[in-house]
Amino acid sequence: MIGSLLRQVALGAAGVPYEIRSAFRGPGQSGGKALRLRDMLKLFLYVISSSKRVYICVDAVDELLPQDRSDLLRAFRQMIQEAPNMRLFLTGRPHIRGEVGRHLTEGAYIINVVADKEDVASYLSRKMDDDNAKDPDFMTQNLQNDIMKTMLEKVSER
Repeated sequence: MIGSLLRQVALGAAGVPYEIRSAFRGPGQSGGKALRLRDMLKLFLYVISSSKRVYICVDAVDELLPQDRSDLLRAFRQMIQEAPNMRLFLTGRPHIRGEVGRHLTEGAYIINVVADKEDVASYLSRKMDDDNAKDPDFMTQNLQNDIMKTMLEKVSER
């Protein structure tokens, strides 16, 4: 993930900085695969140091494997500490809030987003109507009712 972010900021720069070209041409470097996380972080911080402001948005952090998520959050903590011009926006399900909080507490804002039952019901109804328009035998009315009931119960649990 950090390698991907490095690539994105490098491509957004006026030209790929010499330091990045050099790092990817070094001995044993096959397309940059041998670069370590700390090296990528160093290069990332170097590239964004000349930018007025850098925004990073990462969706669905909760879907990362726990070890990968922990490594990524530690890397983000370092980036935030060393790059005051960087702003970070993460999304994820509530069950990782504690883990994110342990890594990224300084200056963090947490916004809880809760699904609205009416919006969910309207969306599901539209989607099921679309499916039925394509194939009237796709779902029975009982199945549609069960889907709607189950999904609305899940929304109420949050």
